[in-house]
Amino acid sequence: MNALVNRVQLIGSLGQDPEVKKFDNGKQLAKFSLATNETYKNAQGEKVTNTTWHNLVAWGKTAGILEKYVRKGDKICVEGKLVNRQYEDKDGITRYVTEVEAHEVLMLGQKKPA
Repeated sequence: MNALVNRVQLIGSLGQDPEVKKFDNGKQLAKFSLATNETYKNAQGEKVTNTTWHNLVAWGKTAGILEKYVRKGDKICVEGKLVNRQYEDKDGITRYVTEVEAHEVLMLGQKKPA
């Protein structure tokens, strides 16, 4: 049952190219957003699509793979966990952030020709 604790799986499309930071100690961090869509028919029979945006981060090798192989609009599958953090902004206000920390990424669809 431990494998199910704090586990997130998402399939969606990248909102922008991953933003990758490289640190002096050799670590790297990728930040990116992912759009997931839910489609249903309303009471009038019209198709309705709700889009939810998720903020994601990835560390190490996963960040390097994202930087090299995925771009805005690409469809991917991500497995990871929810991470909550807080920080103080420049005005001294405490801000709270919830992100998905990606552990595994699977690229979906066909690779576009160069």
